Amino acid sequence: MIQRTAEKRLKYLAKKFRVVAVVGPRQSGKTTLCKSVFSNKKYVSLENPDTFHYAKTDPNSFLKQFSNGAIIDEAQKLPELFSYIQQIVDEKNKAGLFILSGSNNFLMQQSISQSLAGRVAYLHLLPLSHHELKAAKKLGNDFEKNIFRGYYPEIISKKISPNDWYANYVNTYVERDVRQLVNINNLGLFIKFLKLCAGRVGQILNVHALAADCGVDNKTINSWLQVLQTSYIVYLLKPFYNNYNKRILQSPKLYFYDTGLACFLLGITEQHLLDNNAYKGALFENMLIIDALKNNLNEGLPDNFFYWRDKTGLEVDLVLDSKPKTTFVEIKSGATINSDFFKSLLKLNELNDGKANLKLIYGGNTNSVRSNNVEVFSWKNVKL
Repeated sequence: MIQRTAEKRLKYLAKKFRVVAVVGPRQSGKTTLCKSVFSNKKYVSLENPDTFHYAKTDPNSFLKQFSNGAIIDEAQKLPELFSYIQQIVDEKNKAGLFILSGSNNFLMQQSISQSLAGRVAYLHLLPLSHHELKAAKKLGNDFEKNIFRGYYPEIISKKISPNDWYANYVNTYVERDVRQLVNINNLGLFIKFLKLCAGRVGQILNVHALAADCGVDNKTINSWLQVLQTSYIVYLLKPFYNNYNKRILQSPKLYFYDTGLACFLLGITEQHLLDNNAYKGALFENMLIIDALKNNLNEGLPDNFFYWRDKTGLEVDLVLDSKPKTTFVEIKSGATINSDFFKSLLKLNELNDGKANLKLIYGGNTNSVRSNNVEVFSWKNVKL
């Protein structure tokens, strides 16, 4: 088992809150982490038909089995159970009593807000980070390998072909999660929508264009995008608002929580096909932005990530809105540093009165500090 950085955060939350909800995409390692950290607790999954039936028909008797609490997997499948859990945790008033996990964030939060508000803490667990893979000596030497393979634990630990794994993942995702969240009559059309999203990785989201390409209306696209966000398929990076000028764009950029899935949807079936691929730069950018997000979530830090772009095309890939200094990050897949890499960073910093931290992440192997005060990091050696 690869050591998860989020383990420390999970233990901390379980000492402070009566219930901890571990949420994230399917197969991100939620169950493995919970079982490892809470080995003294019984584990049950509501995906098991017998367990589900017992919990549904006799919730009081079902929960009485767990005098020391329990890990309840796919808890969102039975939202009425949460009211009974509320009664137990209120009576016992003991921290870390129940650990709930689930892959459907929308249904989980909806159920919790109705019954367990104020009693529960969230841990968002995404697939493996570069930091975790590096510690386990499983980080690929070439970023192309990591982009293509993706970051799901099972692919890496069992050395499963990404093509085989993602094909099954997409089928499972559509059949289980999508049907739970939205009424889609034409699943083939939804798969087409998924692939169209992959074709827009790293781009400004244009709902109208997506709707036109899918042959549906804007309302449907917005509904489907919500599904993809709540089930941890796509991540929308928000634009950074500041008073630098009034010409900044106001639409988010679209990324995937996992680059391996994006590659599969793009039809990139072998690693070498990334070498001269038009999507290589966008996927490299995607990989590093999501890795930074993983690091924050693993440590319980907020999602304070944005991008900045004005209507003239001047753009900085990532803005970390933090104190005391904002950080501007430019991301380039090239292995050789070019002076053009710094232009947007320096221009935006000029608008910021020179007060920001400036970072460049590139596809090479060495770190350095440039005379323009830009810290340069190899993709292998950066943790934002």
